[in-house]
Amino acid sequence: MSAAPDPRPLTGEPLALDLLNTRWNREGETQDLLDAPEGLAVWLASNGLAGTHPADAAALRHLHEAREALTAAVHGPPGQAAPLVDAVLANGRIRARLTAEGPAEEPEFADPAWGPAWLAARNYLELLTRAPERIRTCAGGGCILHFFDTSRNGTRRWCSMAACGNRAKASRHYARSKES
Repeated sequence: MSAAPDPRPLTGEPLALDLLNTRWNREGETQDLLDAPEGLAVWLASNGLAGTHPADAAALRHLHEAREALTAAVHGPPGQAAPLVDAVLANGRIRARLTAEGPAEEPEFADPAWGPAWLAARNYLELLTRAPERIRTCAGGGCILHFFDTSRNGTRRWCSMAACGNRAKASRHYARSKES
């Protein structure tokens, strides 16, 4: 049985931000993909994790914990969020190995239900190492989505030009035409 289609307006962001984007606004009301196990199955499938990690109540609980930790990390003072993110990271580790293809690293979890949450928290650390200033919240009014700015000059402001960017430009155009 395959998961239902992903209803979120923005997908394909790095795993940590994609977890944050399991909450979004639709017509002024916050939607939550992870409010039921079916949504967890959709999220796992959207991120290539279906079949490799359990889609059960424990995994859902752990993802909620990771999402709250990452929300605190992205929006709050880093010192306050660090223990929350560290609490998620304490449930897994990277195992270094030498394989026939060369060096390899693979995650290990004492409890597989922690896998998706741990991978998202670990991905957040990778984003911080790569370019913390490019972790952004959409500038669209009322939008709560997050993205990793991969634009060449690092000036992306909206989750999507087609949605929030277009609304902002239309609003500015309306304001200018009203002044005239």
